[in-house]
Amino acid sequence: MLRRGCRPSSHPLLAVIALLAAVEVASGVIQGYYGPVMVDIAHDLDVRYADLNWLEAAQLVFSALVVPPLARLGDLVGHRRVLLVATAVTALATWGIAFAPSFPAMLVAWTLQGTYVVWLPIEVAVMHRRTAGRPDQGRLTRRAAAILVATLELSVIVAAVLAGQLADRVSLTTMLVLPAVVVTLCLPLLALLEEIPGLPGGRFDWGGLGLMALAVLSVLGGLVAIRLDGPTSLPAWLLVAIGVVLLVPWWRYEARHPDPMIDVRLLREPAQWSVQATAFLVGMSLLGAQVPLSTYFRSDPDVHGYGFGLTAAQGSVRIAFYVACLAIGALTLGPVSRRLGARGAMALGCVVYAAGYAAWLPFHASPGAAWGVMAVIGLGTGGLVAAIPAAAAAVAPPGRVGSATGLTNAAKTVGGGIASSVFAICLAGSGAIRVDGGSLGGYYAVWSICAASGLVAAVVLGVTARAAASSALNLEPAGPARSPSR
Repeated sequence: MLRRGCRPSSHPLLAVIALLAAVEVASGVIQGYYGPVMVDIAHDLDVRYADLNWLEAAQLVFSALVVPPLARLGDLVGHRRVLLVATAVTALATWGIAFAPSFPAMLVAWTLQGTYVVWLPIEVAVMHRRTAGRPDQGRLTRRAAAILVATLELSVIVAAVLAGQLADRVSLTTMLVLPAVVVTLCLPLLALLEEIPGLPGGRFDWGGLGLMALAVLSVLGGLVAIRLDGPTSLPAWLLVAIGVVLLVPWWRYEARHPDPMIDVRLLREPAQWSVQATAFLVGMSLLGAQVPLSTYFRSDPDVHGYGFGLTAAQGSVRIAFYVACLAIGALTLGPVSRRLGARGAMALGCVVYAAGYAAWLPFHASPGAAWGVMAVIGLGTGGLVAAIPAAAAAVAPPGRVGSATGLTNAAKTVGGGIASSVFAICLAGSGAIRVDGGSLGGYYAVWSICAASGLVAAVVLGVTARAAASSALNLEPAGPARSPSR
């Protein structure tokens, strides 16, 4: 029996996954293509290399803000519609990057391009809704998420290699037009995707969005200021403190609201908050540790006494290898979940990547061992990138699937932002952070924090496993209200 207002879908699941995978190809291009040409962008706009940090910082803050409201809109008006709008904004921003006449214009376009971060959680919500009512809904959602993440990671590799090959052969404008074309081509493909209407009766929570935006902007803005001005900046710490304090009235407002932007009552459930906490902890290493790892690989051991002295080209090979391991880790999610269960697979991934970061402590001087260490980290993290949004969807009410999956990306981004600032402070222990690395003691701290984050996440998942199983049973389909539009 179908829910009122829905009609049978003419799109088989494989066709839907193929259309969504095309969007993840574009996401991979965005994430992997620009790295080899960042120096050229600085030269073309006549700015210092340090100014490029503003691009990352602005997009990070914007990404944390844009995901929850767009994900909630997906629940209200339909996920395909929001996916189309987000893709259109990303396409316009990517064209803006290609033809930006000045650094301020580039900064605006680069910031708006951060809208793409909503793609994966919305896609997971699409698959979860389309498989509603099926006994294997969780397995199908996890399998689709694994395919999408693997597509993303492989696209990152291809994009990085392609950019490296084209950099010396075509103009910078031509280089920057290519990702814009790829993103734009996603629009007609998404138009083929059939919409599943949003669940009726909800409304958009503008007050909750405003309070959340103030809190997130304050916290992440303060952390960005710490990265730029150093850990002794009092205004930066004041911004962080204000943001933390603002979380109190925001939480109380959302708890009283009949249809909140983020359902904090749902976050009181161990099954849901444990997944969001895992996203936050995984984001610390996935997003926060990439710059320290890159600077360590590039550090000259003859000058600093540590590092491997890799060139930019050699470093790109290391990145490609790591991303390939992420893709393999994502593809193993299905088989591992069948043996250990969804949360067991997530806990195992956390332990694996924690072991990888812990291995840096004894093996940091061995170039050969470093490849194995990066493989372990990638294999453990890859499955988590796919599993976390699927797990959040599995323990969310039907009208909150997009919100729950979107919140995982926001939590991951905030975790990465906080860790990035903490790691900057660690590496600045012997003075200002340099491109070729900081103190070795700072690297020890980075690797230890990343290892600890994985172990803490595994413990959180373990102690809430029984509650999660109970929540999943309570959310099983029960009659027409949960029936799919298939």
